[in-house]
Amino acid sequence: MSQPAAHQVPFRTVIVNAREIKQRDSARAEHFLAGHHPHGPAAFRNCNAMKGRKHHHSGGSSSAPGGSSSPPDPTTTVNVTDAAVTYLATLAVGSPATNYDLLIDTGSSNTWISAVDKRYNATSTSKDTRKKFQISYGSGSCSGTEYTDQVALGPKLVIKDQAIGVADQAADMNGMDGILGIGPVDLTQGTMADSQGGIPTVTDNLLKQHCIPTEAIGIFYQPTTTADASGGSLSFGGPDHTKYTGEINYVPITKQSPASHYWGIEQSISYGDKEIMAMASGIADTGTTLLMVPTEVFKAYQKETGAVLDQSTNLLTVTEEQYKMMKSMFFNIGGVKYELTKNAQLFPRSMNETIGAPNGKICLIFADMGNINVGDGLCFINGYTFLQRFYSVYDVSNERVGFATTEFTMATTN
Repeated sequence: MSQPAAHQVPFRTVIVNAREIKQRDSARAEHFLAGHHPHGPAAFRNCNAMKGRKHHHSGGSSSAPGGSSSPPDPTTTVNVTDAAVTYLATLAVGSPATNYDLLIDTGSSNTWISAVDKRYNATSTSKDTRKKFQISYGSGSCSGTEYTDQVALGPKLVIKDQAIGVADQAADMNGMDGILGIGPVDLTQGTMADSQGGIPTVTDNLLKQHCIPTEAIGIFYQPTTTADASGGSLSFGGPDHTKYTGEINYVPITKQSPASHYWGIEQSISYGDKEIMAMASGIADTGTTLLMVPTEVFKAYQKETGAVLDQSTNLLTVTEEQYKMMKSMFFNIGGVKYELTKNAQLFPRSMNETIGAPNGKICLIFADMGNINVGDGLCFINGYTFLQRFYSVYDVSNERVGFATTEFTMATTN
């Protein structure tokens, strides 16, 4: 039987300078570590256990009343655009629609747009709930009014009456129009005033309205080459089998808290054949740019590469001679080793001027997450620079994360 074609959604990225990247990622890491407003399968699972059922989707079951329903479409993919530090997807809101470019965030569940720089135009499909919302991300925050409206990620991904926040205040969003949160519904609790339940998410409603067959998202990135490259896609309803090579290897969400509250996995890291981080828990997160590790691991990596911290960017840098001597790194996830080549460990040199790095500098993507013990429960973040080299799947229905190689895993574009 042939695999279904995936529904594709395009996205693009936003550029900020390197010091801001590091500051934002560090603030986001602190937010995760503090356990504020957890988003992910663990909290989802806990809520389901309390309700006495395995999976919960807002608005009832995925079937129509009486048990009869038309079968959902196969997975759908949308293209996305790379802006060097994160990816954005275009969300069409209203009818007639206004397009908003939203950060794709596996670390949060609310979807909202900013009315600060781009006015929200109420149309015939808009409804003001007259309820206020407020969200903090550690590296940014927003507040405003909750609406329901028609939204579309593509021709086959049109959602009626989707809850969206319309922010009249949004801090430190670096030019983005908002956030597309792709976590489960229960994790939106507490973000909207006078609301006891969760806010239905985009993926909840895609499933409920029979746009996708299961609540899973596949993410394909490719290494950055320019500030406005079109280089990725989201697959709603499952993986897009044209975007990866080999097999997808799945691992269950870690049970170690606080990583278990997000898309938490367990891994060890080796530099060449030398282990620099024992098996530990952390998360895969599209909203983080760099690959963040504890101070102990960061120093071990720095020693092995000979890298020094560049004061202008706050990133590790190596000389051309040191780069020639660098080795691949290996991330052991679920018994499978994922190779991060020496080229993949570099921030794209073509982007130096854009991020404020001196010409000729070779910057590395590893960042110090702080003095965290390897056994503390969240001691690494595999951010966007790691995820560019692998296909990843975030499967809410089966409480697991999957990884596979792509045609760009071994690319030398940096």
